[in-house]
Amino acid sequence: MKKVEVHIRLGDCLDILSEMPDNHFDLIVTSPPYADSRAKTYGGIKPDKYVEWFLPRTQEMLRVLKPTGTFILNIKEKAVNGERHTYVLELILAMRKQGWLWTEEFIWHKKNCYPGKWPNRFRDAWERCLQFNKKKKFNMYQEAVMLPMGDWAESRLRKLSETDKTRDESKAQSGFGKNVSNWIGRDKVYPTNVLHLATECGNKNHSAAFPKTLPEWFIKLFTKEHDWVLDPFVGSGTTCQVAREMGRNSVGIEALLENYELALENANPVQHTLFEKEVPYETHYTA
Repeated sequence: MKKVEVHIRLGDCLDILSEMPDNHFDLIVTSPPYADSRAKTYGGIKPDKYVEWFLPRTQEMLRVLKPTGTFILNIKEKAVNGERHTYVLELILAMRKQGWLWTEEFIWHKKNCYPGKWPNRFRDAWERCLQFNKKKKFNMYQEAVMLPMGDWAESRLRKLSETDKTRDESKAQSGFGKNVSNWIGRDKVYPTNVLHLATECGNKNHSAAFPKTLPEWFIKLFTKEHDWVLDPFVGSGTTCQVAREMGRNSVGIEALLENYELALENANPVQHTLFEKEVPYETHYTA
């Protein structure tokens, strides 16, 4: 049986990615540091400087991603001086100029978001998961994330008239973009681009951990076993841990020592060599 590799690296992903080969990864999925004007918080990158800071890193990601690969960017907007800052929108436009295709946008709905209120807004209960690709044709395995049909089958489909069941496909459209009658007798449907996932606030004291179910869903959708997954801001190692459990090879990069140590604990690493030259602080795991 082919072994699954996990590689955890300590350092700035801008430097470490420069050592990696072109067109190597099938999926990049990550949640970078939040934009924040407070220097001592996680990230500490001011919103006005965020795009300038991030673009050199996305340039390297563009190089190491396969032409058939996908980049999923989980990123959160920020309110500044009473209004939404535009750095996320500015980043999307800048990445398109860089050569990325902005192919889809998923919304992560945080089901267990705790209550909150500000004078002019409510607490965010969602975050963006932006999908970027190098080419219009990319690997996508939609059947891997299909969902049970649910109540929709017991209501809409059950009430179809005989005319609806035989209607020409060009005249009988539904939210699925198909003839409604095509879904009669099926037990699964394709999901929407809204992901209803709970957060995992107690993830080993990491201040911005995302749930295992988030990278898991995208790994299912965009990779097969033994494909390569990259998280250039791996934090506590969630993406690499999930990739290993799903039989995918992975590389995680983390700049903060305390987060890197959490990632090592989650990965249970042993020494293994992936690239031609060894670098300091490099630790690997082979399942």
